[in-house]
Parts: sequence; structure tokens; C-alpha cells
Amino acid sequence: MLAVYKKELKSYFYSPMAYILIGIFTILTSIFFYPYLAYYRLGDFTVMLDTISFFLIFIVPVFTMRLLTEDRKNGAETLLLTSPTSLTSVVCGKYLASVTVFLVMIGVSWIYPVIQVIFGGAISAQLIGGYIGFFLLGAAFISYGLFASSLTENQIIAAIICVAGLLVIQIAEALSSMVGGIAGKALDWFSLLARYRDFPSGIFGIAPIVYFLSFIALFLFLTVRVIDKRRWSQG
Repeated sequence: MLAVYKKELKSYFYSPMAYILIGIFTILTSIFFYPYLAYYRLGDFTVMLDTISFFLIFIVPVFTMRLLTEDRKNGAETLLLTSPTSLTSVVCGKYLASVTVFLVMIGVSWIYPVIQVIFGGAISAQLIGGYIGFFLLGAAFISYGLFASSLTENQIIAAIICVAGLLVIQIAEALSSMVGGIAGKALDWFSLLARYRDFPSGIFGIAPIVYFLSFIALFLFLTVRVIDKRRWSQG
């Protein structure tokens, strides 16, 4: 797993991808943070995290669309399937590399809470909780993006599947109230945002953390199963 992790991490930073994504994220946070700081003197970055969480729907697919599709396209997947490294290790290595880049992105954004402190704010439990929730939300989105990448060898199709799925997850809570009944309850249970909302309030419950980790484990498991099924179908 470590070898796969290092390889994927290098591929991010040896290409412009990681820098472009971090740059885009920084620009977005600047656009949304500046009005609060300059005009309203709020400087509440937890509000910003909640706002820009929507843009993860479009950032995460770029993170993940090439993770497994590229291996299928250039034939590297055959080598992975026949290597002594387990599929679980390969999938987890690729996943952790993407999460590491996401962590770097989050780390860069800490410049804004520092500015908040300079203008008289403070590092609060709500801010820490907001960052923890934002990381868990992004990590869950990445696990789904990796799963979407395992379904096709076309990066564009993988990105579209990822965007569509994340959009449904993002609006699941709103849809649940519209649908109602058993379907509504199912959508409400599937909503990641409903679990994320406690963190910016400074509420650190065990149940939301377990839910996020279970969501991640589920889609990593499904990714392994998709690849494994393809291996057996190829003989």
C-alpha cells in the first residue's frame, strides 16, 4: 500500500493538477471570505467552509477521475491485478494519496483563520469542528469519486458519474422532505450534510464520525469489488 500511496502522491505533485486544484480552492475561499471580513467584520470561517463545501462537488471529481481510469486506459491495471499487492492495498493507497492532497488544500486555507485572529477573532471550538467536519465530508466525497473512477476507463464519464452522485448526496436532505415516506427516510439517512452540520456548531458526536467512516469504508469496499469482478471476468 505504501508504494502505491507514494506513486500516486508523486503523480499529483509532479503534474500541475494538485497546484491548480489548491489554487482554485484558495481563490474560492478568498472570494467568499473577503466580503465577510472587509464589510461585516465577521471573519467567521466556519460559515465559509459551509458555503464552499458545495464546490467540492466539482473539485473532488477532478481529484479522483484519473485514479483508476488511467490505469485501465494505459494497461497498468493488468499489472496491478497480477501483482502480489492486494487490491485492498492498491485502492487504499490511491485513496490515501488523494486525501493527502485534500489535507494540503485544507492546510493552505488556514491563512484565513489567522487573518481572523489578526482582526480580533479567536480559534474556537466551532472553527476546529468546522475543519474536522469539512475534512470528513471531503474524505467521504473522495471515496465515492474513487468508486466512480473504477466504473469506466473514460475520465470524463467518471467525472460526470461523480458529479451526479455527489449532487444527489448534497441535496438528499432537501429531497427527503419533498419525497416523504420510506424513500424520504432513506434519502435523509444517506445525507452527509445532515451529519456535517453538527461540526461547525462545535458538537463532536461519535455517531456522525462513525457514519462518515462507514460511508468511506463502504465505497472503498465497493471499489475493490468492482475491480475484483473485472479481474475474474477477464479470466
